[in-house]
Amino acid sequence: MRILVVEDDPALGEVVRRGLAEEGHAVDVEVTSRGAARAVSLNEYALVVLDLGLPDGDGVALCRRLRSEGLSARVLVLTARDTLSDKVEGLDAGADDYLTKPFHFPELSARVRALARRPGDVRSPVLQVGDVRLDPASHTVWRGAVVVPLTAREFSLLHELMARPGEVVRRADLLEAVWDAHYDGLSNVVDVHVANLRRKLDLPDDPAPIETVRGVGYRMSA
Repeated sequence: MRILVVEDDPALGEVVRRGLAEEGHAVDVEVTSRGAARAVSLNEYALVVLDLGLPDGDGVALCRRLRSEGLSARVLVLTARDTLSDKVEGLDAGADDYLTKPFHFPELSARVRALARRPGDVRSPVLQVGDVRLDPASHTVWRGAVVVPLTAREFSLLHELMARPGEVVRRADLLEAVWDAHYDGLSNVVDVHVANLRRKLDLPDDPAPIETVRGVGYRMSA
């Protein structure tokens, strides 16, 4: 899942980014209202984690503006403002959840998972292509009746492929969806992770249903 964190405290923003990335999410961080609006216009996010006290504007106003412009992503407000009126104002502006600082990361993580499970999401709660099933809620993958253990990054990569069954998904699209916008690691990181996925999904005499489309990307098919 691709997430935008809008937080003007660099240290806290990095803590949230690192924690969510370790759980397999692609995470971008912006420190201003203007930067957040620009990021939303350029990328498709499933979730926005939004601080309200931004240096160039109020987060409530930003949330209201983004909703008026058609933002469909879940919005989780993460702020030090803890009065009832603050919470009501944030929720009325279009936020889906409200978490006050200081907070413990496991609670933030649980709220992110809960928002991802809410009805109305574009993607099916449980994905299935052939005999491969993926359940985002329990973070479990099966090949037939066999549970397949995956790393968080492998799980996110498989989710992207299974969400578009039969379609060719470009390497660049997979890199953008599973790794954050500033990733500067190995250029073949997608190929390496797909190779690991195939190895884990392979069964005797029944290879993993991930097809390489040379020069373009990968396709998940039955």
